[in-house]
Amino acid sequence: MATQRTSTALDGRAVAAAVTAYAMWGLFPAFWALMAPSAPVEVLAHRIAWTAVLMVVVLSVVRGWRDVRAMSARSWAMTSAAGLLIAVNWGLYIYAVFVGHVVEAALGYFMSPLVNVLLGVVVLHERLRPVQWAAVALALVAVTVIAVENGAPPWIALGLATSFGVYGLVKRTVPMDAVPGFTAESLALAPIAVAVAVGFEVSGAGTFTALGVGHALLLVVGGPVTAVPLLLYAAAARRVPLTVLGVLLYINPILQFLWGVLVMGEVMPPGRWVGFVLVWVALAVFTVDLLRGARRPR
Repeated sequence: MATQRTSTALDGRAVAAAVTAYAMWGLFPAFWALMAPSAPVEVLAHRIAWTAVLMVVVLSVVRGWRDVRAMSARSWAMTSAAGLLIAVNWGLYIYAVFVGHVVEAALGYFMSPLVNVLLGVVVLHERLRPVQWAAVALALVAVTVIAVENGAPPWIALGLATSFGVYGLVKRTVPMDAVPGFTAESLALAPIAVAVAVGFEVSGAGTFTALGVGHALLLVVGGPVTAVPLLLYAAAARRVPLTVLGVLLYINPILQFLWGVLVMGEVMPPGRWVGFVLVWVALAVFTVDLLRGARRPR
C-alpha cells in the first residue's frame, strides 16, 4: 500500500511550477498594459523577436539543436503554421488588454477546454460522452447570451479560444519536445517580427527608441515574460498528471477575470454575468467528467 501511495503522489515542485506558470499568464494584463502607447502590432513584433533571442540561448544551454536540425521541410511548414496561430493569439490578447477587454479575454481562456473538445469532434472525429456534449451545449448557450447582451458576438473571446485550439491541433503534427518546438516556432516568425519592428522605427511610428530606456527595456522583457511560464509549464507537464494540469488551468482565466473586474473596473451587466455563470457551470460539468474518467480503470 505504501508503494502505491508513493507512485501516485504528486511532485510538489512540478505542481508549483505549473501554478507559477498559470499565475504568470493570469497576470499578463498587468504587464502588457505597461506597453502603452505602443501599438499592439509593435508590441507583438518585439515580443516574438526577443522571445526568439531568449529561446536560442536556452536551446543552446540545454543542447537541443539536434532536434531542430533534424526537422523536415514538412515539419518546418507545420511549425511555421503553428507559430502564425500563436502569434494571432498573442496579438489578439495584447489588443484586448489595450482596449480594456480583459474580461472578454478571460472568457476566451475559460472557453478553451470546451473549444478543444469541439475541435476534436469536428477535425479528429472524436466521440464525446453525453456529459461532454452537455458542457459544450451550455458553452454555446453562454456565448449566445453574451452576444445578445453585447449586441455582437464576443469575437475576442472566440478568436482567442479558436486560435489556441487550432494551434494545439497543428502542434500535434510535429511531435517535438517543448523547448526545441517553441524555439523553432519563434525562429520561423522572427524574420517577420524583426522586419515589422524595424519598419515601425523607420517610419517614425516606433516607440522602442522614442520613449526612453525604460520603455525599450519593457519591450525587451516581453521575451522572458513570454518564455518563462512556457518553460515552467513544459517542466511541469512531464511530471504532473494531465487531469491535475487541466484543473490548475483555470487559475489563468480566473486571475484575468478578477483583474478586469476589480482592477480595471470593466462593466459586468446582468446578461454578461449569466453568460459567465453558464460557462463556469459548463466547465464544472466538464472537469468533473474529466476527473471521473481519469479514475476509471483502463
